[in-house]
Amino acid sequence: MLKMAVLLSGSGRTLDNFHDRIEQGSLAAEIKVVISNVTGVLGLEKAEKYGYPAFHASDNQQINEILKDYDVDIICLAGYLKLYSPPQELSRAVINIHPALIPSFCGDGFYGHHVHSALKARGCTVSGCTVHFANENYDEGPIILQKSVELDYEDDVDAIAAKVFDVECEAFPQAINRVNEKGIEYFWKRVGQ
Repeated sequence: MLKMAVLLSGSGRTLDNFHDRIEQGSLAAEIKVVISNVTGVLGLEKAEKYGYPAFHASDNQQINEILKDYDVDIICLAGYLKLYSPPQELSRAVINIHPALIPSFCGDGFYGHHVHSALKARGCTVSGCTVHFANENYDEGPIILQKSVELDYEDDVDAIAAKVFDVECEAFPQAINRVNEKGIEYFWKRVGQ
């Protein structure tokens, strides 16, 4: 079972998903701490309601100071909207989810509705999500799992976002379970990084 820190910036929908699946026994993880770079967000309120230690930290240094007090195996970026630099001992243990199929529509500036708007503008008929390890560059770390979803011609940006979030709710827990089964280094070696 993996011990997780969860970093977020907003409403905590992914935290809800993790919590529910842990409670159901379908996610082999335990949440040790939740940290937000934004004060007063709903995600921190939810973390406190669930009984997780919850903190605000405005930058990487503050986050890493908090993490020193917790025994974690992985750090999950759950709607965390800044480039995160972990402590050295966790440099290969940061997992992110991206709302598109990497290598398409990814990199600096491509997050949330920016991704879905770009997909819509291009006329894509397929989207999805990618769960991957994070490194020092946006969306470049080893891929753990991808899931696709078919788009209708009439889908607007909100409809695309909803479809993608539905598959994210399946993919992120599945990816964490795969990391629990195979170990972190398996994925870094798999792509030769």
